[in-house]
Amino acid sequence: MTIPGTPALIEALFAAALVLLALTLGWLAGRRLGPALAGFWRNHFDGQGEGIAPRLCQIVRHAVAAALLAIVAGSYGWHPLSAFGIGLVLGWTTARLAIDVLRGLHLPRWAAWTIGAVIFVAVLSNALGGFDNVTGALERVGFDVGRRRLSLLSLVSVAVVAVGLYALVRLANRLVSHSIGRAKSLDATQKLLAQKLAAIGAVVVAFFFGIDLLGIDLTTFAVFSGGLGLAIGFGLQKTVGNLIAGIILLMDRSIKPGDVIVVGESFGWVNKIGVRAVSVITRDGKEHLIPNENLMTQEVENWSFTDRNVRVRIPVKVGYESDLKLAQALMLRAASESPRVLKSPKPNVWLTSYGDYAAEHDILVWISDPESGVGNVRSDVLNRLWLLFKEHGIVIPVPRREMILRDPAGGAAFAAPGAADPDAVPPQPSEAPAGPDA
Repeated sequence: MTIPGTPALIEALFAAALVLLALTLGWLAGRRLGPALAGFWRNHFDGQGEGIAPRLCQIVRHAVAAALLAIVAGSYGWHPLSAFGIGLVLGWTTARLAIDVLRGLHLPRWAAWTIGAVIFVAVLSNALGGFDNVTGALERVGFDVGRRRLSLLSLVSVAVVAVGLYALVRLANRLVSHSIGRAKSLDATQKLLAQKLAAIGAVVVAFFFGIDLLGIDLTTFAVFSGGLGLAIGFGLQKTVGNLIAGIILLMDRSIKPGDVIVVGESFGWVNKIGVRAVSVITRDGKEHLIPNENLMTQEVENWSFTDRNVRVRIPVKVGYESDLKLAQALMLRAASESPRVLKSPKPNVWLTSYGDYAAEHDILVWISDPESGVGNVRSDVLNRLWLLFKEHGIVIPVPRREMILRDPAGGAAFAAPGAADPDAVPPQPSEAPAGPDA
């Protein structure tokens, strides 16, 4: 180990001054440009990449400092002492830049710091001219599989490329989704379809780009990939079917987010159409995940397919001794006063049948927000009608039967009003009443 001479020390001091200047300029850029860029990001990409905006000051700071230090490192053949200092700071700022970006995309902390450590070592070793020595050492740790070598270097390369592409795909998906969401020429269903297709396209492009970047020859895995693809095809048949069914649902727009649908026992409004299933939220707050394929093969009631107006039927029975005209007018009044009932189409009352003990009516009302439920509309109308019937003396009947007793000796018969068991056994002759007053 040799002690550096005076020229080397002077050069090291000059390099330290340049490093300090680069860090100062990076700090000023982060302080001046960071808040403005953060505000621009929030205004134009609100809700997309929400972890990026709070970190933009640090990202700008480290990016500017790393760029200036890279220029300093490559603009002159520095003494090893100066190169070590420049490479140390350059590796740290580059690693912190990567960590801030990855954490802004909500990658796990351990993954971000691992990638940062790899970048730090790579940049520092490259600044010292020993990058080939590091890669050579990592390449020697491994074993051969056929004509291909699996080493520690290939493992690190795959990890770095995978994390980098994952971050890029995640950021691209959010930016593209936000751009599509702001398009005014597309409706909600077309926007959702475009976002799904863009996400799938981004993943496919990233996959092939990563294969090319790592230098993997897919022809060597032709037989294996064919067998694996066949196995996956059988195993993921339902998954692929649900994916295609979801795309078809979005294309023909038979079911859209916000629609109120009934599928079997599930009633609610569509919250989200995913890759595998449709999320339906019921009035109880429960979220049913219905496979897309079921919506293609089963009968589905869509209450808001072409029109959001839905008619609600409310059955009401009125006693025969009541004034039917007055009762029907009160039904219309109760329906009209309900806040969720539409004025047009107007409510209506139908006399449907003469029942065993009451005149049966249907109150027909229209609502435009079926996602808010229909049971509460019935309850509100019936509560109002109850008070109006009480106020005007309209009788709400209850079931009743008449029991007729006959004298077995041929005497007179009379009817005893009141509830009776229809399966009751008639009295025997010895227990029969003696006369009509019995």
